Amino acid sequence: MRETPDDLRRLQALLDASLARSTAHLRSIISSERTITAEQLTSVLTGMCTLALSTVTAKGEPRISAVDGHFLRGKWHFGTARGAAKARHLAARPAVSAAHLRGEDLGVFTHGTVEALNPLDGRPAADWPELLAYFQEFYGADTFDWERDVVYYRVHPSWMTVFAPDFDKLREAGAAGLPLLDGRG
Repeated sequence: MRETPDDLRRLQALLDASLARSTAHLRSIISSERTITAEQLTSVLTGMCTLALSTVTAKGEPRISAVDGHFLRGKWHFGTARGAAKARHLAARPAVSAAHLRGEDLGVFTHGTVEALNPLDGRPAADWPELLAYFQEFYGADTFDWERDVVYYRVHPSWMTVFAPDFDKLREAGAAGLPLLDGRG
């Protein structure tokens, strides 16, 4: 867990506000008994978590693809090739939706906008050196040219909610190193 107490407070406030302003239908599925706290969430979202990421084309058509998501300091981070279609979409229209699912045991749903962390022709984010060190340790420093080949993003969430009906099951699976792929764990 890389979150500070302030990160956890902000994330908890976001989770609470998002659920409170959701539809009655969603609140009937993601009730207080079937969600988890910010601290619990950050304890299960470790390492790489595959995200289904949605962007929008210039014609307003939705596009979805998978990215390696890393939940750091209470926000999703991901990268893609600078020449990827999603990089072009995000440069022009930074709104995204993302979902991380583990069968019926965990669903993290996020809407927000992205910030490019290492723009090719601009100033990198203040914490880019720290994030770059994390990504290079995770993927390998010599995997590719980190400045020219890939662009990394941080999602600034405006809405996020979590479906997790059994936190103990998530925690046990994580402790055992088991992926949760279906209801059997």
